[in-house]
Amino acid sequence: MYKNNYVPDDGIWNVCDYSRISREDGDKEESDSIINQKELIRSYMADKPDFRLVASYEDDGYTGLNFNRPSFRKMIEGIKAGSINCVIVKDLSRFGRNYIEMGKMLERFFPFMGVRFIAINDSYDSISANAQVDNLLIPFKNLINDAYCADISKKIRSQFDVRRRNGDFVGAFATYGYKKDSNSKNHLVIDDDVAHVVQSIYSSKIAGMSQQGISDRLNILGIPSPFEYKRLCGSNFTSTFSINTVSKWTPVAVGRILQNEVYTGTLIQGITSTPNYKVKKRIKKSESDWVRTENSHDSIISAEDFTLVKSLLKQDTRIRPGGTEVYLFSGLLYCGDCKRSLVRKPVKDSDYSYFVCSTYKRNKDECRSHSISEKLVYDTVLEVLKHHILRCAEIDRLMSFIEGMPMRRAEAMKLQKQIALKQEELEKISHRKVRLYEDYADGVMDKAEYERFKHVFDQQHSEAKAGVVVLENELSKTVSSDNKRVLWIEHFKRHHTMEYLTRPAIVELIERIEVYEGKRLEIKIRYRDEFEAAITYLESATDYLAERKAS
Repeated sequence: MYKNNYVPDDGIWNVCDYSRISREDGDKEESDSIINQKELIRSYMADKPDFRLVASYEDDGYTGLNFNRPSFRKMIEGIKAGSINCVIVKDLSRFGRNYIEMGKMLERFFPFMGVRFIAINDSYDSISANAQVDNLLIPFKNLINDAYCADISKKIRSQFDVRRRNGDFVGAFATYGYKKDSNSKNHLVIDDDVAHVVQSIYSSKIAGMSQQGISDRLNILGIPSPFEYKRLCGSNFTSTFSINTVSKWTPVAVGRILQNEVYTGTLIQGITSTPNYKVKKRIKKSESDWVRTENSHDSIISAEDFTLVKSLLKQDTRIRPGGTEVYLFSGLLYCGDCKRSLVRKPVKDSDYSYFVCSTYKRNKDECRSHSISEKLVYDTVLEVLKHHILRCAEIDRLMSFIEGMPMRRAEAMKLQKQIALKQEELEKISHRKVRLYEDYADGVMDKAEYERFKHVFDQQHSEAKAGVVVLENELSKTVSSDNKRVLWIEHFKRHHTMEYLTRPAIVELIERIEVYEGKRLEIKIRYRDEFEAAITYLESATDYLAERKAS
């Protein structure tokens, strides 16, 4: 350790005391409090007339690994300005816990600047340092302090991970639209003051507005942005994104809300992390390492609307010139042959518009035009949706009628019987495999014959096991609640008075529209699988009722 032999000409040391505490470093609040540190330093200086206190610095809540602490930097500036030539701390860990940075300060910077450094509890004073002892002891203590930080960091990371996996919210600030539960800071509850803003953002996107249009509308209405709302609520929150006196809504802020699954009641944590305890730059982790907790809190947005918006964000939905909303069929029309999007082409000085294949528009040799008028698409889609909505209403009526009958119990018993038969079959095959091996071991058959029969039995066992899985899934669907199964019907029923097409109705009910030659349209309705399952369910119910009537 470099010994500092510098002594001021007047024999008086211009002293500054420095104190620091951080729970992140595992500091004990009682013994390491700022007040206790200062009292210890004052007591140390009390009987030393050659010490003159000229400044006092403290960093509350800053880790010792960080040497860019606000008060620490002010102290360094005071040293460089020549107003300070002696620094006193309670111990080395209060000054810092980074082994490399501590070495630079004690061995280079302080000696170069002629600064005396005193760590009271470590019995270290640079002006009377014993080079032979301190060259080993002080670096070793700094290394121990650094290692202590590493150990604390590992424990904290582990604790946070356990809490995340238990479904606890461990973020510093609640997501916009939520607030921390007053009874439990690790649980989110809906913030009624701004939840309606989140809902309006989603409904506006479904209605065809762009992120820019949504942010402009929110700013016109004077609704505080997420950053501004935190500040108004008194949160000690800063962000590098804020450059204005009053932070405004931006398309990026709107996009973050539209892509955040937390609004469906699903808590996703551990998305980013730091490489280690010394590097504070955050990196994105693999999605497989994220911690997901379903139904962690009340939802603001339905899972269906979130999925719908997620699909809309992937579509090519360009805004009409001079407007804030997309065209009625934007992102939904595709060529039936090349599967590329169709381009809308208005006819000048006319209300007529038509669609043409984007591939054909770029190169006529690569595809056909598939030209079709916008009016024909509009009329066809409207007619198809009206017809489908009527069918859904009829399905809903029939299912409501059938749900009141004992058909469900009979269907479940039928499936349980089939599962029992399959399990008996599995047991028989297992016995055959055992006897087969015994015959092979006893020399009744050779290896080639054994392998041939074993392959047959293995295949039979695999097929029977797969059959059990299918039947058990069917049984689970049968005995479970129907609320989720028929929820999709509500999407169609709420448009039962449809007389004309709207953007929300189209994106909620239609997945995509493909156009083929001869102006043929293939309209892919959403919830096709659920629709077919409902038809199958009704057919089986009808058969059951017919059997009961015949008996």
